[in-house]
Amino acid sequence: MDFMLILKNFLDSDLRLKAFPAKRKMKIYALLYLAEKFENGKEYSEKEVGALLNSWHTFSDPATLRREMFDYGFLDRSRDGRVYRKSENQPTLEELGLREE
Repeated sequence: MDFMLILKNFLDSDLRLKAFPAKRKMKIYALLYLAEKFENGKEYSEKEVGALLNSWHTFSDPATLRREMFDYGFLDRSRDGRVYRKSENQPTLEELGLREE
């Protein structure tokens, strides 16, 4: 799926999110786009997650993005919240209540 095309109104010239969509459908596409930036199997500290997210958005709110990614199942975290990983089983569009465009 070409998230850059779907999110074209939300991306700047460097392909960073310049706003977090308010509508659920576009929000999910934005989270899918960001999830692609994480490496499978790699462990990240909260600080590393924030730094990675900051490099892919311009509105300075990595905490909201991190929480949304966890809440929607794109990121897993340890019980103590110190270690994050890209979820092995990324949610599908269908599981998120969307159809493929």
